[in-house]
Amino acid sequence: MNKHSFDVKTAALKLRSEGKTYNEIKQILGINLPKSTLSYWCKHVDLPTWYEDKVKQFNNQNITKAQKMAWYVHKRNREKFSDDLIRKNSHLNKKAKDTDVLKMLLAFLYLGEGGKWHSHRGLYLGSSDPLIIKIYMHLLSLCYGIKPLRFKVYICHRADQNLKDLQKYWSQLTSIPLKNFYPSKPDPRTIGKPTKRKDYKGVCTLTCSGTHIQLELESIPGLILKGL
Repeated sequence: MNKHSFDVKTAALKLRSEGKTYNEIKQILGINLPKSTLSYWCKHVDLPTWYEDKVKQFNNQNITKAQKMAWYVHKRNREKFSDDLIRKNSHLNKKAKDTDVLKMLLAFLYLGEGGKWHSHRGLYLGSSDPLIIKIYMHLLSLCYGIKPLRFKVYICHRADQNLKDLQKYWSQLTSIPLKNFYPSKPDPRTIGKPTKRKDYKGVCTLTCSGTHIQLELESIPGLILKGL
């Protein structure tokens, strides 16, 4: 071993005894030695008592950086996937001008979310999803000419929610006047259980006369199934 390498090794041992990591030692000394070499040199060095805490801190920082990077990559991939889906299906909005297509969409929406004739007479649909409510009302308007003033509304809500605030929210979203909203009591099962989702606005339930429309919508999915 020449004098230069001896000086480097001596300096490395001193820095290691002061609690420096191998990467820090290489940066301070300006050397490009393999980690295995430094580890061999320093295998008998007594480390400071606080060194383990330092290593844990470095590891936690690295984990946080890795998590942030993973989140960013996942977000970027998700956005790209979403953009690709939109481009792939953008032609469908042209078909939405066909009233028969719209009526089929409405029928399947009602099949999944609406109240059926054997348990309720007239149009009845409830959802906590604003998009479903808006699509439902828009389709009823396009297919049957039903406007917001014809709906009656009640809100199923939790005990820690303010009913007037919820009614105001749904009224603004649907353009249904507040006078068309029924009073309602909170779900007793939610007493003492805080609402976890800040964006949860209760379940908006829309009712409207139109048993003949209800029966027509219920018949359409079966007709389509027979033709498949």
